Amino acid sequence: MGDDELTVVQEELMAAQAEVERLELASADREARAAHLEGQLSELRQELGQSQSAVEAREQGLAGTREQGETLRSQVRSSAQRYREAVLQQSPELPGELVTGETVEEVDEAIERARATVSKVRGHLESQAQAGRVPVGAPARSGPDLSAMSAEEKIRFGLQQKGS
Repeated sequence: MGDDELTVVQEELMAAQAEVERLELASADREARAAHLEGQLSELRQELGQSQSAVEAREQGLAGTREQGETLRSQVRSSAQRYREAVLQQSPELPGELVTGETVEEVDEAIERARATVSKVRGHLESQAQAGRVPVGAPARSGPDLSAMSAEEKIRFGLQQKGS
Protein backbone atom coordinates (compact mmCIF):
# COMPACT_ATOMS: atom_id res chain seq x y z
CA MET A 1 0.00 0.00 0.00
CA GLY A 2 1.20 3.38 -0.81
CA ASP A 3 1.22 6.53 1.24
CA ASP A 4 -1.66 7.90 -0.72
CA GLU A 5 -3.74 4.86 -0.13
CA LEU A 6 -2.80 4.85 3.53
CA THR A 7 -3.84 8.48 3.85
CA VAL A 8 -7.18 7.79 2.16
CA VAL A 9 -7.79 4.79 4.42
CA GLN A 10 -6.84 6.86 7.51
CA GLU A 11 -9.21 9.63 6.42
CA GLU A 12 -11.98 7.13 5.85
CA LEU A 13 -11.21 5.58 9.25
CA MET A 14 -11.40 8.99 10.94
CA ALA A 15 -14.64 9.79 9.15
CA ALA A 16 -16.05 6.43 10.21
CA GLN A 17 -14.93 7.02 13.83
CA ALA A 18 -16.58 10.46 13.77
CA GLU A 19 -19.76 8.89 12.42
CA VAL A 20 -19.63 6.19 15.14
CA GLU A 21 -19.22 8.88 17.82
CA ARG A 22 -22.10 10.86 16.37
CA LEU A 23 -24.30 7.75 16.26
CA GLU A 24 -23.28 6.81 19.84
CA LEU A 25 -24.25 10.31 21.03
CA ALA A 26 -27.59 10.13 19.19
CA SER A 27 -28.18 6.66 20.64
CA ALA A 28 -27.36 7.83 24.16
CA ASP A 29 -29.65 10.85 23.72
CA ARG A 30 -32.48 8.64 22.50
CA GLU A 31 -31.94 6.19 25.35
CA ALA A 32 -32.10 9.07 27.84
CA ARG A 33 -35.29 10.32 26.21
CA ALA A 34 -36.76 6.81 26.26
CA ALA A 35 -35.88 6.43 29.96
CA HIS A 36 -37.45 9.82 30.71
CA LEU A 37 -40.59 8.93 28.75
CA GLU A 38 -40.81 5.56 30.49
CA GLY A 39 -40.63 7.39 33.83
CA GLN A 40 -43.40 9.75 32.75
CA LEU A 41 -45.47 6.81 31.49
CA SER A 42 -45.05 5.06 34.83
CA GLU A 43 -46.14 8.21 36.67
CA LEU A 44 -49.15 8.62 34.38
CA ARG A 45 -50.14 4.99 34.87
CA GLN A 46 -49.95 5.49 38.62
CA GLU A 47 -52.09 8.67 38.37
CA LEU A 48 -54.57 6.83 36.17
CA GLY A 49 -54.84 4.03 38.72
CA GLN A 50 -55.44 6.55 41.50
CA SER A 51 -58.03 8.38 39.40
CA GLN A 52 -59.82 5.13 38.61
CA SER A 53 -59.86 4.25 42.31
CA ALA A 54 -61.27 7.69 43.13
CA VAL A 55 -63.92 7.32 40.42
CA GLU A 56 -64.92 3.90 41.75
CA ALA A 57 -65.16 5.29 45.29
CA ARG A 58 -67.31 8.20 44.07
CA GLU A 59 -69.53 5.85 42.09
CA GLN A 60 -70.05 3.72 45.20
CA GLY A 61 -70.84 6.86 47.19
CA LEU A 62 -73.23 8.00 44.49
CA ALA A 63 -74.95 4.61 44.47
CA GLY A 64 -75.35 4.87 48.24
CA THR A 65 -76.74 8.38 47.91
CA ARG A 66 -79.17 7.26 45.22
CA GLU A 67 -80.32 4.41 47.44
CA GLN A 68 -80.83 6.82 50.35
CA GLY A 69 -82.73 9.19 48.06
CA GLU A 70 -85.02 6.42 46.90
CA THR A 71 -85.61 5.34 50.50
CA LEU A 72 -86.47 8.93 51.44
CA ARG A 73 -88.83 9.29 48.45
CA SER A 74 -90.56 6.08 49.50
CA GLN A 75 -90.93 7.38 53.06
CA VAL A 76 -92.36 10.68 51.78
CA ARG A 77 -94.90 8.83 49.62
CA SER A 78 -95.86 6.62 52.56
CA SER A 79 -96.23 9.62 54.88
CA ALA A 80 -98.30 11.47 52.30
CA GLN A 81 -100.56 8.42 51.89
CA ARG A 82 -101.08 8.14 55.67
CA TYR A 83 -101.80 11.88 55.84
CA ARG A 84 -104.31 11.56 52.99
CA GLU A 85 -106.09 8.68 54.75
CA ALA A 86 -106.24 10.63 58.04
CA VAL A 87 -107.72 13.69 56.32
CA LEU A 88 -110.29 11.58 54.47
CA GLN A 89 -111.25 9.88 57.72
CA GLN A 90 -111.76 13.27 59.40
CA SER A 91 -113.61 14.72 56.41
CA PRO A 92 -115.84 11.96 55.00
CA GLU A 93 -117.62 14.49 52.76
CA LEU A 94 -114.48 14.68 50.59
CA PRO A 95 -114.43 12.11 47.78
CA GLY A 96 -111.24 10.05 47.93
CA GLU A 97 -110.89 10.14 44.14
CA LEU A 98 -110.32 13.89 44.28
CA VAL A 99 -107.58 13.71 46.94
CA THR A 100 -104.35 12.48 45.37
CA GLY A 101 -100.65 13.29 45.57
CA GLU A 102 -97.24 11.83 46.35
CA THR A 103 -96.14 14.51 48.81
CA VAL A 104 -97.89 16.19 51.72
CA GLU A 105 -97.93 19.46 49.75
CA GLU A 106 -99.60 17.79 46.76
CA VAL A 107 -102.18 16.15 49.06
CA ASP A 108 -102.87 19.53 50.71
CA GLU A 109 -103.45 21.13 47.30
CA ALA A 110 -105.76 18.28 46.29
CA ILE A 111 -107.68 18.62 49.58
CA GLU A 112 -108.25 22.33 48.94
CA ARG A 113 -109.47 21.60 45.40
CA ALA A 114 -111.75 18.82 46.70
CA ARG A 115 -113.20 21.11 49.40
CA ALA A 116 -113.88 23.80 46.78
CA THR A 117 -115.57 21.23 44.54
CA VAL A 118 -117.71 19.88 47.40
CA SER A 119 -118.67 23.43 48.37
CA LYS A 120 -119.73 24.26 44.79
CA VAL A 121 -121.75 21.05 44.49
CA ARG A 122 -123.39 21.68 47.87
CA GLY A 123 -124.31 25.23 46.86
CA HIS A 124 -125.71 24.04 43.56
CA LEU A 125 -127.79 21.33 45.23
CA GLU A 126 -129.11 23.76 47.85
CA SER A 127 -130.10 26.29 45.19
CA GLN A 128 -131.90 23.55 43.26
CA ALA A 129 -133.65 22.42 46.43
CA GLN A 130 -134.77 26.00 47.18
CA ALA A 131 -136.14 26.40 43.66
CA GLY A 132 -138.11 23.17 43.80
CA ARG A 133 -139.59 23.59 47.31
CA VAL A 134 -143.30 23.36 47.70
CA PRO A 135 -144.79 25.37 50.57
CA VAL A 136 -145.93 23.35 53.56
CA GLY A 137 -149.64 22.61 53.55
CA ALA A 138 -152.16 22.62 50.75
CA PRO A 139 -153.01 25.84 48.97
CA ALA A 140 -156.42 27.39 49.61
CA ARG A 141 -159.05 25.66 47.57
CA SER A 142 -160.79 27.75 45.07
CA GLY A 143 -163.40 26.78 42.66
CA PRO A 144 -162.94 26.62 38.98
CA ASP A 145 -162.83 29.83 37.02
CA LEU A 146 -166.46 30.44 36.21
CA SER A 147 -165.77 33.31 33.86
CA ALA A 148 -164.36 30.96 31.26
CA MET A 149 -167.45 28.63 31.38
CA SER A 150 -170.50 28.84 29.22
CA ALA A 151 -173.94 29.17 30.84
CA GLU A 152 -174.69 25.48 30.33
CA GLU A 153 -171.36 24.44 31.96
CA LYS A 154 -172.10 26.72 34.91
CA ILE A 155 -175.48 25.06 35.44
CA ARG A 156 -173.98 21.57 35.27
CA PHE A 157 -171.24 22.57 37.72
CA GLY A 158 -173.80 23.99 40.14
CA LEU A 159 -175.93 20.83 40.01
CA GLN A 160 -172.86 18.63 40.62
CA GLN A 161 -171.92 20.70 43.65
CA LYS A 162 -175.38 20.24 45.19
CA GLY A 163 -175.39 16.53 44.43
CA SER A 164 -172.12 15.83 46.17
